[in-house]
Amino acid sequence: MEWLEYGKIIFRTFLTYGIIVIIFRLMGKREIGELSLLDIVVFIMIAEMAVFAIEDPSESMIHALIPMLILLFIQRSTAWLSLKNQRFRGWFEGKPSVLISRGKIDEKEMRKNRYNFNDLLQQLREAGTKSIQDVEFAILESSGKLSVFEKDKKSGSPQPISPNGYVLPLIIDGKIQKDALQNINESEDWLLDKLHEQGYTDFKQISFCSMDSDHNWFIDLNDERD
Repeated sequence: MEWLEYGKIIFRTFLTYGIIVIIFRLMGKREIGELSLLDIVVFIMIAEMAVFAIEDPSESMIHALIPMLILLFIQRSTAWLSLKNQRFRGWFEGKPSVLISRGKIDEKEMRKNRYNFNDLLQQLREAGTKSIQDVEFAILESSGKLSVFEKDKKSGSPQPISPNGYVLPLIIDGKIQKDALQNINESEDWLLDKLHEQGYTDFKQISFCSMDSDHNWFIDLNDERD
């Protein structure tokens, strides 16, 4: 009987491993550093379900499988909502925070993100930056990763289109980003005129639109194919 119990545990381990691999594949491809809060919670809960399924051979596998499938459904549903609803995406996944702008540290934004100078220095070193004084802009992404833009010591830093130091999207999922227009001191009418000049008459058909510091436009239509 003891060997039979061991056999059940080994079988359940392989089966649970296969189920979790399939579930994670269905959840989509994202790097660990890019996982949202919900993804992390789902991963932790699925791990707990896996332990439950393996350590108690007397319990039916269905008792662990059903919660795993429910978690998969929750994750897929929220991912779909994040894709379709920008407000939900911003609330659930967070927004980037500018910690250093034009060489000036924003202590208020650091406190807001519960981010201290040790964290800042560590991530600057990981990005290959020797000193804070070499940084023109540092942006804390919603994933927790710090994006660093160093000063151009030879030609001087170019003036970005956005006062925050990085290119802001002007249209996302067919919706005009009013905050982005305010940051560049332009109006919706200005944006629509620029789009008309380039042959775009319906901004709702645009999935993404941005403009860089050299006034180069990037426009992508919904479900556009070559």
